[in-house]
Amino acid sequence: MDVLLFRALALLGLAILVALAARRLRLPYTVGLVLAGAALAATRIQAGLALTHDLIFDVVLPPLLFEAALNLRWSDLKRDLIPVVALSTIGVVLCALVVAGGLAFWLGWPLESAFVFGALIAATDPIAVIALLRESGVTGRLRLLIEAESLFNDGVAAVLFTLILVWAAHDSGNAHSPLSALTTFVVVAGGGLAAGFGVGLIAVMIAGASDDHLVETALTAVAAFGSFLIAEHFGASGVLATVAAGMTMGNLGVLGPKERFGLALTAHGRVFVLEFWEFAAFLANSLVFLLIGSAMATIDFAREGLAALALVIALALAGRAFAVYPVCLAFARTRWAIPLNQQHLMWWGGLRGALALALALSLPSDLPRRDDILISAFAVVAFSVIAQGLTAPIALRALGVTRRKKAVDGQ
Repeated sequence: MDVLLFRALALLGLAILVALAARRLRLPYTVGLVLAGAALAATRIQAGLALTHDLIFDVVLPPLLFEAALNLRWSDLKRDLIPVVALSTIGVVLCALVVAGGLAFWLGWPLESAFVFGALIAATDPIAVIALLRESGVTGRLRLLIEAESLFNDGVAAVLFTLILVWAAHDSGNAHSPLSALTTFVVVAGGGLAAGFGVGLIAVMIAGASDDHLVETALTAVAAFGSFLIAEHFGASGVLATVAAGMTMGNLGVLGPKERFGLALTAHGRVFVLEFWEFAAFLANSLVFLLIGSAMATIDFAREGLAALALVIALALAGRAFAVYPVCLAFARTRWAIPLNQQHLMWWGGLRGALALALALSLPSDLPRRDDILISAFAVVAFSVIAQGLTAPIALRALGVTRRKKAVDGQ
């Protein structure tokens, strides 16, 4: 116990040092964490924790998803709900198809393995994307579009991943049944949203009856982790459940004044809750990116070959392009039109991260090409976090997004 506590404090201390160094060097914090984790592994220093599916899903994702959803105002989201939904549904499917088709055609992967990888790599990871936006100071409509899409397509990709695994299982009784696929979709997606809304509503009703900011904050923690665990227990999407719970508590309890919503938290409670979850997100971010860097240093990328991994990364970028540009083109002559420079940022800023690795780590051992999928996922995430993460702030300036922040806000 003492050793585990010491290692946890050591990791926190390292994260603080990385944060200070990244700020001084003007580097993205997440990139610094990954490099620091890789340096730890290279020096054979044991972090004391391993990057596993359970760690990411049960410990890391709930606070990060909940904190992001907690700050997402429905009044802002509903103005751009149509493009956000289109990007996070049609876009995810298009990305998965492009990646899967390329893997099957050029690398000869079996269709089930290609589609599984296409689904798990289709979503932009809200952990990485939101951290990038906050570090870069992006605000207004562009930030809303990217944050909301990354949250929703995270859940959609997880649902698509589950459906493809059912198909890839070659269960003659279920795999080719449209009714079974529809039932699975309703249970996974609808069940997750229902669980999140229900838990969030109950929690905010109880919190609204309290004047103690500590009780109010504790209830948000119960909602964040409780909604996730309940949904996962019943075979639904924990990702969607936590997002739904966060948006429910945020819009009914945290972001609205007590005079407007009878369910709202006290003024002190609202401030304390937001600061608490900002700190929780910092801890979760620090943990997951340090462990990603540490795990990357132990992966045998040479097994796949440089040319194959380069192709996989190119397909992931091409898939993201198909997820952004055609969908945005459909709204070009509507009130939801998205400027081309912002589309470029949505494409290049579509980082992949912990979710893709968590899904890859959860694959059954008998799935064809499982090891190839895992190595390829780590390669895409490594390129995404380091190459795209380092250059995204440059892209912000080159595309005029940072310099014209006020103009962007007014759109």
